[in-house]
Amino acid sequence: MTTFFSTQYFATVRWTLQLLLLSLLSACATLPEDYPKEESFAIPATAETRLGLSATAWVSSHDGRSGFFPMQSGSDALAARLRMIERAEVSLDAQYFLMKPDIAGHIFCQELLLAADRGVRVRFLLDDIFTEVSDEELFILDAHENIEVRLFNPIAKKGLFHLNFLGDFKRANRRMHNKSFTADNQLTIVGGRNIANEYFDLNINTEFEDFDVLGVGKVATEVSATFDLFWNSRRSLPLEALDVEFTEAQLDKVRQQMKQEFDEAYASVFAEAMENKIIRELIDTKDQLFPADWEVIADDPQKLKTKVAVEHRQLLNRLAELIVDSDEEVIVITPYLVPLKSGIAFWQGIVDQGTRVVILTNSLASTNHIPVHSGYAKFRKPLLEAGVELYEARVDAVEHLADRPGAPDNKTLHTKLIIIDRQQIFAGSLNLDPRSIDLNSEMGVNILSEELGTELATEFFEQLDEVAYRVTLNERGKLQWEGIVNGENVIKTTEPSTSRWRRFKAWFFRIVPDSQL
Repeated sequence: MTTFFSTQYFATVRWTLQLLLLSLLSACATLPEDYPKEESFAIPATAETRLGLSATAWVSSHDGRSGFFPMQSGSDALAARLRMIERAEVSLDAQYFLMKPDIAGHIFCQELLLAADRGVRVRFLLDDIFTEVSDEELFILDAHENIEVRLFNPIAKKGLFHLNFLGDFKRANRRMHNKSFTADNQLTIVGGRNIANEYFDLNINTEFEDFDVLGVGKVATEVSATFDLFWNSRRSLPLEALDVEFTEAQLDKVRQQMKQEFDEAYASVFAEAMENKIIRELIDTKDQLFPADWEVIADDPQKLKTKVAVEHRQLLNRLAELIVDSDEEVIVITPYLVPLKSGIAFWQGIVDQGTRVVILTNSLASTNHIPVHSGYAKFRKPLLEAGVELYEARVDAVEHLADRPGAPDNKTLHTKLIIIDRQQIFAGSLNLDPRSIDLNSEMGVNILSEELGTELATEFFEQLDEVAYRVTLNERGKLQWEGIVNGENVIKTTEPSTSRWRRFKAWFFRIVPDSQL
């Protein structure tokens, strides 16, 4: 018996589709890494600016150490950035993984333009892959004589974006995930936040629970040195390399729209941020800073051009050394956790040496990346068997926002924080997944402060039972989730606050290779 759709028919169709795809990919547009650009470097810090005067005085009175302030509130984090832009007199360097054309993005851009109008030199480096701000808006910034915008590892704009990405997948799959913002080479912000509403308490549906640290003093100089490496790297391209042109009329129209949105819808948000008393006093007087020694730890941009290898994991390798040297306790907060077998062995070794390991990550309900959760889920039981205390964030743990008008219904964990023996605090951009470890570049700062480490660890454990479920194994070796909901102890036997459809998607996305998570 024969069928209409014979084996030969399917083979012919498959061969034809493959040939068509190859022909499309061969026509994909690419961008030259050798596009001409001028090198530039951070302007040396000076004590003659307002930020410099107060920073120098503070550092001098604290034995030359840098000062640090943790920012867990999104509104504080936005206020700090805007206050730094307002106070800057010499330079602003911004490096981010993404920016969106929303309230936060437009306020940030408008304030950079105003700073440039005052004569401040602005360098803005954005990774290209998830940045949603329009090319017109970026070109408006770049058109200012005191602003230069560069895109890291951009995808060609001509043709179809996804085909351009696939056609040069080996290069395009490697991304700059660094996040830093530095003013006058005196103040710097390092952490997990990008420039978008959800990072700054401005999203009405879901917000990200995130963490930044403000640093004052020579730590800013070290962050600037890392910025310069990426700014001048071959994969950092000026906007002209995109070969996209706009008429002055087109740019003027977008320019007026940006200004109108800022003046009308966003002025109240800006005013509220600028009235933030804590941040205003912090930027002006530095009185609330934690004095500490520190170490900026960052991957080299060369990591993104080399074959994946252990020796290129500069940041992770250094963190591993610090964790191995721990004596009593390691607290890890990471939104994305895919440890692989090598990670399980590492944490097993830390537990075996007598160190308590506590990890908080996203639950299936709270995560914004279901495929990553799918990669993580199969490692939960091995982590528990290794002796790790494992917690997953509750998506509905927003009681502390109940009194705030417009508070969101859901929270997503986005904090990247490691506290070692309550004496060292690493804050930065690193997720504990293969993408951050092998494919992306990452950065952060390790702060040596028992005072700050104790404060953060104490607050963490005080809130943990009410904002997260502890994942454990029952007497039959099955996963269960224990927590306190509305003051009562509860135990769940399926992923809390999830629908069957969400659990199905988590199951389905197990097809994604761990190396791409």
